[in-house]
Amino acid sequence: MADTQQLDQVSTAQNGTVMQRPVQLAPGLPKLLHKTRCALHQCPELGFQEVETSRYLRGLLEQNGLEVHGPLATTGFYVDIEGAIPGPMIGYRADMDGLPIQDAKQVPYASRNAGVSHACGHDAHMAIGAGVALMLHRLRKELHGTVRVFFQPNEEGAPSGSIPMIRDGVLDGMEAVYCVHVDPTLQLGIYGLIDGTVTASSDRFLVRICTPTTGHSARPHQAKDTIWIATLLLHQLYQLLGRITDARNPAVFTVCIFKGGTAHNVIPSEVEFEGNLRFLNENDRDHVKHYLQRTTEQFAALHEVKITLDFRSGLPSVVNDPHMVSHIRDTIHLLFSKDAVRDITVPSMGSEDFANYLEYVPGALVRVGTRSTRHTSFPLHDAHFDIDEHCLAPTVQLMSTVLMDHTRLGVLVSS
Repeated sequence: MADTQQLDQVSTAQNGTVMQRPVQLAPGLPKLLHKTRCALHQCPELGFQEVETSRYLRGLLEQNGLEVHGPLATTGFYVDIEGAIPGPMIGYRADMDGLPIQDAKQVPYASRNAGVSHACGHDAHMAIGAGVALMLHRLRKELHGTVRVFFQPNEEGAPSGSIPMIRDGVLDGMEAVYCVHVDPTLQLGIYGLIDGTVTASSDRFLVRICTPTTGHSARPHQAKDTIWIATLLLHQLYQLLGRITDARNPAVFTVCIFKGGTAHNVIPSEVEFEGNLRFLNENDRDHVKHYLQRTTEQFAALHEVKITLDFRSGLPSVVNDPHMVSHIRDTIHLLFSKDAVRDITVPSMGSEDFANYLEYVPGALVRVGTRSTRHTSFPLHDAHFDIDEHCLAPTVQLMSTVLMDHTRLGVLVSS
């Protein structure tokens, strides 16, 4: 699996410590990253099923001298790169799972697993994470403290894979954590940074309307028309945002699943719908959830039916630590140029389970530009999604330098 001859070309600093200048990448690293990313792209696996993915990565890291710890959270694991110089422990996360989307690309490295693909770029995240671990392992004599690089299952699913990773101790002793996410809206060579809120919170909800019996479509007045009640309830819920919340605060209410009935002339005894609530304002999040609960209770009483509302596996917002973002910004300027930074002014309404780690330690998420042609311009979660792999090596260089400088300089972080 691992190409140790290529890895041996990765060199440490020749004069002084590597911390006095950017981490230098050897010519062999881009080839190794390409090989790793393509291999992972061909065998995507769904959340908590990343058995072959985990085996491949463990083999790559172990064959290059790293000790792998785990499993955590079923298929997750980590490596600790312990520096020769005392210092703090910080972390770097890579997510492993694919999406239940058929790969539509016509490329040699297309997914070989029917109905599953890395349409969110987690193959690139893993390749970068492995590259960071291998680079820091080679530079451990110049490293202060310890860097834990960990690979997490089920970022896309619910319940989030970060929760059992935390429960299994991945954050123990850690003072800060970093990660990256590929971004096809940014040009290759550009890194997106934002202080504070990066993504929206996300709460999954399920509403179920039940009655004791079915009814005849010709006589709805003699039954409890669950379809009608559901549509009335949805009509009210879709109008909440901007009415009970400040319209200046971004928020999204979306229903994506609606189930009810099996015959064209039978009113079903049960109807359910399911979707997402997303907020950038935490007060709005709590207020709307409580309002939804009261509304469903009142509808149940009014129509004399049973209505249950279940909130599932909510994610908080990713909130970047401003000091860590400033540190990343300075490193990008040092390695590349000031033009390589794109200041993101509007947070994403998407969600990221990296947020769960930030409930315990400060952290920062960096967006990595991957667009260079029409073929690399498809949005995340599109069946044609792909990246320009020229982003991989520079991002390994960036994050390796960020991590090494953090442990040496003692980057100020929010408590």
